[in-house]
Amino acid sequence: METLARAGIALLIISCAFALMFIHKYWLRTRVSTLLGDLGQMSPGTFTLVYFSTPTCAPCKTIQRPAIHQVSKRMGDHLKVVEIDASQQPEIASRWGVMSVPTTFVIDTHGKIRHVNHGVTRAEQLFKQIEGR
Repeated sequence: METLARAGIALLIISCAFALMFIHKYWLRTRVSTLLGDLGQMSPGTFTLVYFSTPTCAPCKTIQRPAIHQVSKRMGDHLKVVEIDASQQPEIASRWGVMSVPTTFVIDTHGKIRHVNHGVTRAEQLFKQIEGR
């Protein structure tokens, strides 16, 4: 009988975790339209890379920005890069949940956030995320 009680409690905990996960995903989906409003006009059929940095961020200047430039050069008109200075626009950084820089968001052609990268992300990884591999 004790085993059944423990199994029931475990099942209840797992069910609650799944419910919280679905609630969180729903909240993110409803929040995305508000976040995308921060970016201005979105181009249909174009990937968007949102890049948060600050002027004092050394990895942003030496590693992340060159990687983004490389991706942008390779993707051409199929990629829009939006750079946001988190120190000049802290309210936008807060809305996007940015706690540190560099942080990048990969947004697909349908306006859905597909990947969030906290910290430096190499060009190869960004290519994989954009191409969906």
